[in-house]
Amino acid sequence: MTDQSFTSIQAAVLDFRRARDRAILQDVLARLTGKSDDLLCFEDVRQKLKVGSTSPRVLKEIPLDAIIGSADRCSDFTRSFLPRQSSDEQRWARVEMAMTTMSGVPPIEVYQIGEAYFVIDGHHRVSVGRQFGSSHIQAYVTELRTRVPLSPDVRPDELVIQAEYAGFLERTDLDELRPEADLSVSVAGQYRALEEHIEVHRYYMGLEQEREIADDEAVTHWYDTVYLPAVAAIRERGILRDFPGRTETDLYLWLGQHRAELQDELGWEIGPETAAADLAVRQSPRPQRVVARVGERILDAVTPDEIEAGPSPGQWREERLAARQDDRLFADILVAVSGAELGWQAVDQALEVARREGGRVHGLHVVRSKAGRDSDAVQAIRSEFDRRCQAVGIAGDIAVEAGGVARRICARSRWADLVTLGLAHPPAPQRVARLGSGFRTLIRRCPRPALAVPRAASSLDRALLAYDGSPKAEEALFVATYLAGAWDIALAVVTVVETERTTSEALERAQEYLESHEVQATFVKESGPVAEAILRTAKAQESNLIVMGGYGFSPVLEVVLGSAVDQVLREAGRPMLICR
Repeated sequence: MTDQSFTSIQAAVLDFRRARDRAILQDVLARLTGKSDDLLCFEDVRQKLKVGSTSPRVLKEIPLDAIIGSADRCSDFTRSFLPRQSSDEQRWARVEMAMTTMSGVPPIEVYQIGEAYFVIDGHHRVSVGRQFGSSHIQAYVTELRTRVPLSPDVRPDELVIQAEYAGFLERTDLDELRPEADLSVSVAGQYRALEEHIEVHRYYMGLEQEREIADDEAVTHWYDTVYLPAVAAIRERGILRDFPGRTETDLYLWLGQHRAELQDELGWEIGPETAAADLAVRQSPRPQRVVARVGERILDAVTPDEIEAGPSPGQWREERLAARQDDRLFADILVAVSGAELGWQAVDQALEVARREGGRVHGLHVVRSKAGRDSDAVQAIRSEFDRRCQAVGIAGDIAVEAGGVARRICARSRWADLVTLGLAHPPAPQRVARLGSGFRTLIRRCPRPALAVPRAASSLDRALLAYDGSPKAEEALFVATYLAGAWDIALAVVTVVETERTTSEALERAQEYLESHEVQATFVKESGPVAEAILRTAKAQESNLIVMGGYGFSPVLEVVLGSAVDQVLREAGRPMLICR
């Protein structure tokens, strides 16, 4: 042996020892983090993924970092092919010398499953190549077909999920029926849930069509009519951004479960878009969402209901656009059912809105304690509510909850588009009485527009919009424009002179907005105290609905200074739609 050869062997041995030291360190880190750094065992993967037929062996270059397992030496190397066994020293060193001299080495031999490779022969060649920074290596490749994708970055614990996916595909043949389908998940145990969805879908298909439904038909019909539309909604709303590291199928399953839980909790139907928006708000791990949830809880705990300002203007409209696909503004109407005469008049008014919107009415009756939820009086209220809905052919349901009336209505209202309330006790003119007004508190805290009903239901065919250009008046303008256009009702717009310039600007803004939506309206310019001007115009225009923005000042200032909203509520004697 020449001196040069001896030196080369010594250098190769040192390279091996350094590589083995790194393997020891890598193993220690793996134990500390609980993450495996082992090679995947081919036989284990083959059985879990139900690997099928093989293709003829071919010679080609393959990426070294895609080699993630071994046929028979899974424990001798780390996942990055660092050597673990001291006994490999001489063999490893000779391979290094061969790979760095003119003698060269023959191609390795591997199995291929998906995009990943498993070494049959050539472990040391792969190890040396990886340590020297090579990107590819010549290999004889035997490809084995599987029904599930396998990527080089798969971890041992993820194989459980891949195995479940393989079993799912074997039982459903979805990959053959819909080759483009990708139902990957990130959590084990999901595929049984998917199969349950398919079975439930098959059951209802059979009931509807009055025949037995074949396996293939049930699978494809579920995929085409249930799964794909749900995934399309998830994509359209970008919900995956709120759940990094998760898949569309994860979201499909979580959304279905969340929707079912909401429906059980509320006692009424919840649309998938509404459930999706709520899932992101309640459960997203994104920092912005977490901070918002914590902040909301803190504010709710420390702020008295009477001085809480409520959601910002326009927030309800943004939430509605995110949660609904059709053009209806008030498809889901929540109505407070007190059981008193005025409460039933509010129900009738809600039914009139639902008739015009093709919507659904959700009743809510609040009792003081849980013990009162099943009383005879409550059962009578349920029966009367159902009777009124059936009499006019409107879909409706009613829930009974225990607690404070204003808080329960506000909590439920986030699932509706409109809240309808009997106006039994409008805010009083006295300051102290205003502070303690439950109706006033509810209007402030409610995250949806509120329709106050002071007497028998109105036909809602002549609306008056009170507009001053403020943010909440902009919301009222949006709603009034919708009502005039969608319901084909008469609309008048009143602006009250504070200064000539501001009144003209507000009037021009309202005219431009209405004209851009092809809505005709009568415009009235008034002067004097705002509430009196609104009431005077409502009478002159024979309006049976007043639409206006909510409270404009902070809660404390409103108590001190009073509000035009309070006065109109007290004196209008007709339904009043208060917008956020």
